[in-house]
Amino acid sequence: METIALEEEQKTAAQQLAEKTVFSVLLALSFTHLLNDTIQSLIPAIYPLVKDSLQLSFSQVGLITLTFQLSASILQPLVGLYTDKRPQPYSLAIGMGFTLAGLICLSLAHHFAIVLVSVALVGVGSAVFHPEASRLAYMASGGRHGMAQSLFQVGGNTGSSLGPLLAAAIIVPLGQFHIIWFSVIALIAIVVMLRICKWYLRNTHRIKPKKKAVAQVERVQLSRGKVIFALVILMLLIFSKYFYMASLTSYYTFYLMDKFHVSVQSAQVYLFVFLFAIAAGTFIGGPVGDRIGRKYVIWISILGVAPFALLMPHVNLFWTAILSVFIGVILSSAFSAILVYAQELVPGKVGMIAGLFFGFAFGMAGIGSALLGELADRTSIYYVYEVCAYLPLIGLLTGFLPNIEGKRKAAR
Repeated sequence: METIALEEEQKTAAQQLAEKTVFSVLLALSFTHLLNDTIQSLIPAIYPLVKDSLQLSFSQVGLITLTFQLSASILQPLVGLYTDKRPQPYSLAIGMGFTLAGLICLSLAHHFAIVLVSVALVGVGSAVFHPEASRLAYMASGGRHGMAQSLFQVGGNTGSSLGPLLAAAIIVPLGQFHIIWFSVIALIAIVVMLRICKWYLRNTHRIKPKKKAVAQVERVQLSRGKVIFALVILMLLIFSKYFYMASLTSYYTFYLMDKFHVSVQSAQVYLFVFLFAIAAGTFIGGPVGDRIGRKYVIWISILGVAPFALLMPHVNLFWTAILSVFIGVILSSAFSAILVYAQELVPGKVGMIAGLFFGFAFGMAGIGSALLGELADRTSIYYVYEVCAYLPLIGLLTGFLPNIEGKRKAAR
């Protein structure tokens, strides 16, 4: 009897160890997300360069973003749905291979059509990376899903902020061909991803919900209609966030150059400041959501941006930079909270939900960029910012989301 009890105790201890948060994996995922999104952020960062060299209109610039975002967004839910049923440990490295091919093509592209093909390849790489990496973050979270997702996101947003800075330092002064040097980043990412894949192979059991967790979810389960309604609200909030973000990531440099007559390199530095603010604020949403509830983080993150967004078109360069920092920090906490909230609404579909929301976010950013480019051609870049300032008010819809965290606490 003592031997059996000892074996049970050792088994329980081993299980508890297996369920702990694996920070080495989370940090590696965050690092690869940084490298992946550094590469992706080069695309909008070189817009002023290719706009001049290829004589593009704002509508064509928007079409580049649309091509990139749609190639990523359409595939992501499909990748997530497929890998929910059949995990593919080496898919991360394969996806980065597509990104590497897109980078090389982009460095050599001297026709608009080749630029579109190049960014589409980078988009395919992104479509494979995000749902699978998000699943791995969930697996390694040890139950701290918000913290894990935020740590994963902070890597990506840091990478997004570095792209414009690197573009200003390397690509703008040296030329488009020097994009090829960033293929080294893709190769480093592939090496790290291959190491993560080995952990993935040994730990696929982590994605299966424990009986205790399943029982807890069942006690707080909403009706199918309420789940669908909540998902629609979350999609509208994603629309609000990413349409507004498209105005800043794709056209902020043009806005600064047009209104304040700054140089291309100076505009890239201001874009870096905004994107770094996003990276700095990203980690807030997940851990705070774990503690106080994700609904409240979503509410504050999207609606809280509204006063700063409404002010920004009417202030000078200094205050534009300051307001962009506030906007970046506040808005950045929304996505991690929205994604984990959605995963809790639909338990057991981690990859599909991650792919759906990453894909929808990318799609909205692409469509937003294309439509805003068309609007800028028809009116002015300044008018785009006046219109987009009202988008964060859609955050009022957060009030219709069910308070699932509160129900869960009551059930305990």
